[in-house]
Formats: sequence, C-alpha cells, structure tokens
Amino acid sequence: MANARSASPATRRYLARFIPLMIVYAIVIFGVSVAFNRLQPVGPLAWALAIVPALPILGVIAVMGLYLREEADEFQRAVLIESMLWGIGLTLAGSTVWGLLEFYVDAPRVPVFWAFPAFCGAMGLAQPFVRRRYL
Repeated sequence: MANARSASPATRRYLARFIPLMIVYAIVIFGVSVAFNRLQPVGPLAWALAIVPALPILGVIAVMGLYLREEADEFQRAVLIESMLWGIGLTLAGSTVWGLLEFYVDAPRVPVFWAFPAFCGAMGLAQPFVRRRYL
C-alpha cells in the first residue's frame, strides 16, 4: 500500500477501517487472555469468550474484500488479488506439510488460529515479487 497522502481513496478507507480493527483485536485478545487466566471460565461463557477475538479478524477479512471492491486502480487490484492467491497457496501448502508432520512424526502442534497471520505474512511477502513482475 502507498503512503497515506498519495494513497487512493479506497486505500485510505481501507486503512481507516483496518487500523481500528487491529487495535480492537489487540485489546480484546489481551482482555480475553487475562479473563481466562484469572476467571478460568467454563461452559458457554468460555466458548463465547474464546470466540470474541475472532470477531475483529472477521472484520479485517471483510475490510480486505471491501478494498478489492472499492479500489478503482485495476493494477493495484490485480497485484493484491495475485498476492492473496500466493498467500492462500503458501498457507495451504505450509499447513498441509506441517499437518502431516504433526500426524506422522509427532511434530509440535501449531494452533489453527495462526493460519490467518500466516496468510497475511505470505501475502505480504508475495506483493513485492508480484509487483516487480509488472515493472
């Protein structure tokens, strides 16, 4: 993404949506962790609390979709879509390989909630390579 001043209106809206959601996520994940450590909830309350940190992440996924819909620059959209595809592919490949290692050779378990950060990381790593191909 470009810097905020030279960014497209869609990018500015994306950042205005994304940043607050990530702040909420950080606050919620901290609060839920403290609640589990101190209150040790059980039953439906534990299930509800465990789901709460996912809500801002679901919002981030929606914000990514809104950005794709709102971005008028076809090049920017194409780079992001291809980067997302690489991110999905790398995440699926990595989780498949690691899952088989967990299954067959008792590799350490990796919690599934790391899939989205892995996707974001892989997508971010792919962007400069995708963009470079067009320049």
